[in-house]
This record gives sequence, C-alpha cells and structure tokens, in this order.
Amino acid sequence: MKKYALVLMVLIVSTSYINAQSLNNLLETNRAFTGAVAKKKNYHAIYQLDTNDPKIIDKAIHNINNALSDPRLEGKIQIELVTLSGGTEAVMVGSKFEKDIKELVEKGVIVAQCNNSLMKRNLTRDQIFNFIAVVPSGNGEIIIRQAAGWAIIKP
Repeated sequence: MKKYALVLMVLIVSTSYINAQSLNNLLETNRAFTGAVAKKKNYHAIYQLDTNDPKIIDKAIHNINNALSDPRLEGKIQIELVTLSGGTEAVMVGSKFEKDIKELVEKGVIVAQCNNSLMKRNLTRDQIFNFIAVVPSGNGEIIIRQAAGWAIIKP
C-alpha cells in the first residue's frame, strides 16, 4: 500500500512539475508574440460613428489614427469613417472635431455622412463641413463595404 501511495505521490509531483513547465512555456510564448503578420497587399476598414458622445467621437478618431500608424499596415490600408444618426454632429459646422476630422481626410481617410440622417434632422449639406462626402445611407454604406470584405469597427 505504501508503495502505491509513493507511486501516486511521484505521479502527482511529476504532473505538477510538467504543468508548471507547460504554463511557463505558454507565458513565455505569449510574451514573445508581436502581433499578426500583415501578409495581404491591401486592408480595408470602415468605422461606424452613430453617436454624438464626445468621448466616443474622440475614441473613433484615436482608433483610426492608431490603425494608420501601425507599421504593419503602412501603405496597405484604406479607411472610411461613416457618420450617421447622432454621429452627424461630429461633422457639423461649428463642431469641435473639425480639425481632427480634416486631418483624417488629409491622411487619406474617406469621411462620409449619411444623407438619410441629414434629411431626418432637416439639415442641408451646407450645415456640415464642406470637405465631407455624402452617401445615400450610412447603413447601406456599411452593408456594401462588409460585402466587399471590409472590417467594420464601431468604437
């Protein structure tokens, strides 16, 4: 009986040691990971902005700039920011986001406003920044982009 208890103890200790070694290997492997490799020639992402919450608008702009500055995507990414519903306020004349959004356009980001949202709010194109594109519907834009393989990001 003592012999079996001793064998069982040895197995438990050995298993614990192996599990600890495996865990250490997993932790080291995770630490060494540097991200996915961008093997494709082109990547596409559409960011959906449908809120007037300044924190979310800031987050969307920040996220887009992060993607643009990722060295793996340099020269390989096309980004569109579509504003609809409450997000319309981000591109309205007088918005505090004009400078940031203009800088996105200057970096090659397409910034498009949903025409349905303009009509629902009784707004004209003159009431949004003069450099903003207008698409028939924000939802339609997202659907078309998704069908074309674009990543959809909602900050």
